[in-house]
Amino acid sequence: MKKIFAVNLGATSTKVAYYEDETCVAQESIVHSTHELSELETLADQVPLRTEAVQNWAADQGIDFSELDAFVSRGGLTRPVPGGVIAISEEMVEQALSGTYGVHPCGIGVKIAWDLTRGSNALALVVDSPVTDEVEPVARISGLVGVDRSPKCQALNAKALAKDFAREQGKTIEDVNLVIATMGGGTSVVACKGGRLVDTNDGVLGEGPFATNRCGGVPLAPVIDMCYSGEFTHEEMMRQINGGAGFIGYLGTGDARKIEERIAEGDEFAELVFDAFCYQVAKEIGAMAAVLEGKVDAVALSGGMAYSDFVVEHISRRVAFIAPVRVYPGGDEMGALWRGAWEALNGTTPIQSF
Repeated sequence: MKKIFAVNLGATSTKVAYYEDETCVAQESIVHSTHELSELETLADQVPLRTEAVQNWAADQGIDFSELDAFVSRGGLTRPVPGGVIAISEEMVEQALSGTYGVHPCGIGVKIAWDLTRGSNALALVVDSPVTDEVEPVARISGLVGVDRSPKCQALNAKALAKDFAREQGKTIEDVNLVIATMGGGTSVVACKGGRLVDTNDGVLGEGPFATNRCGGVPLAPVIDMCYSGEFTHEEMMRQINGGAGFIGYLGTGDARKIEERIAEGDEFAELVFDAFCYQVAKEIGAMAAVLEGKVDAVALSGGMAYSDFVVEHISRRVAFIAPVRVYPGGDEMGALWRGAWEALNGTTPIQSF
């Protein structure tokens, strides 16, 4: 029997799941209060809190970490890596928590997996990290010397969705081309060509559609003026573009259900902002369709925002001419983590070094 423990950390949640072979025995989304998180200044400061939450949940379920075959986490923001399964190393942990490549709670999961498997026989793994880099050389040129385009996206969800779509069509992932829009805390639109993520916007810091609290691509000159205005420190500017922007900045909430309620009550500005989000996602989908030279089997809409009828309708209206639109609300990242670890344990997927 193969025993696999999976973690996936979000801004205010720690998702955990425990599998025995192909059965999910238990899973939970542990919610952390914004108050307790606000008292912790850095990502590394959250490690003890999150680790304790994972340990307490495992103890309640009677899970013994020493008996695990694998502990798998969503990858952190590190230097670019190839897609697939990668063994966690101390260097990976250091980079994921450093902030050098961006800041995201998923880096804490890498640290937790590393810490809780040391001294045991369990493998510590990540699957299809958000810094998965499979883009072609032409996609790296930004237009500004010294600044290369660097992919960051919800690669875990995109790869899993592409595999699911291929199975539904009786094909392999190498046989399909998709444009995949994952719309959650961040927004990433990916051109998936034969199983490779050949281009994507930087869904973390600065390209493509805006998102719940991120600005997406914005005019550079006004941002440069803000940076040199004397009103903001470096850290404050980073929070402006990743934390205080997007729906949070415009509407004070990132909850699509509340925004739709406001629209239903006649809030015209809320409707304008929500439609602008859909408009920008549709534009990015069109760009990725061009990357694939129009050879697109389907446009896939995924992530939490794909539960919204407004979002699905407004995006589909603009992109349905490209290819059939398929909707995969939410996404099964925990299942994708399990599957990657399961295939690695059974030798069908290689385990790469960082």
